[in-house]
Amino acid sequence: MAYADFNAPFSASAHPMAKPGFGKRTPDSAQPEGPSSRADFAHLPERAACLASFIDRLPEGAAIDVKTLAKSQPRYGQQACRSALRELSRAGHLRRVGGLVGEGCPQHVTRTYFSRAARDEDWWTAFLDGRVSSAADQRPLPGPGRVPGPVSGPAPDPVPVPVPVPVPVTAPDVSPAPEPPRRTEAYRALAALGRRDPRLVLSAAECAELAAPAAEWLARDTDAERFASALTAGLPPVVHSPAGLVRSRLTAKLPPVPAATGRRAPARLRPECTDGGRPGSPESLRGGLCRACRAEPAPPRDGLPGEDVRRWAALVRGGLAAARPPIRPRPARPRPTRFAAGHDA
Repeated sequence: MAYADFNAPFSASAHPMAKPGFGKRTPDSAQPEGPSSRADFAHLPERAACLASFIDRLPEGAAIDVKTLAKSQPRYGQQACRSALRELSRAGHLRRVGGLVGEGCPQHVTRTYFSRAARDEDWWTAFLDGRVSSAADQRPLPGPGRVPGPVSGPAPDPVPVPVPVPVPVTAPDVSPAPEPPRRTEAYRALAALGRRDPRLVLSAAECAELAAPAAEWLARDTDAERFASALTAGLPPVVHSPAGLVRSRLTAKLPPVPAATGRRAPARLRPECTDGGRPGSPESLRGGLCRACRAEPAPPRDGLPGEDVRRWAALVRGGLAAARPPIRPRPARPRPTRFAAGHDA
């Protein structure tokens, strides 16, 4: 009898996607360069590190709620996944936000932002306020497996190092390696077309080449669902040149410039508790969890003692009873007359 290898990494290829506007989101330029490794989540417990590595491999817009995570992997159930998400939120890898998005008829969405590097409360607050724009402001928290920063203290005495004699050497003409393309919003939208329809699978070079016209499209219409629908609708049975077809549709179906209706209102998103979904301010949701999920006692309230409250309540009830008009008795209704036996009515 064959047994399943539960120690093998979970497959993220067949993971279900969330509805448009929901699901996993990665903060722009918050993902470190290069593939993930075990050192990224070495500071987490085993259960949280396992699910964090699984979530990190999922694409944008994937469903990462408790029920979907429990169905997608065989090791942990719903309660274990819920506890792991709480641990990821406390460690600074995950935040959940929700609110109204759109104009005219706004839609309530719930998004879960996941960062491979652990972030502190100040970073998440600045990111949700739109004040994080450069990678220099995104400093990961210290933890196992990370390079420590500079240590304050007296500098050690310099050690004399012998100076080598320079020898002229003719270095071969080696061209620098090309930099990997930056994964912008337009780049990710083009790369997601292949997951929506296999006939439009684009390479990394093609996504980087088409990123400029796609960015112009998204600047006029920010809805990624309409962008994907316009490029994948009505495809021929066989597509010989996916890049050429996408380039042609980006030009032919470019939406018009929106009318100048004043400054567009920002998305009305606010943080929510990772476990309970209760909305609140960043100050009240420390670690992405509300006070009840953190198991903290309620703060004392300033007010009257219980004896004074009961005394005033009794006085109010007595005053209401005295001001109530008296209840008048109902008049007695006459009983119906019964006929004697044998009397013809």
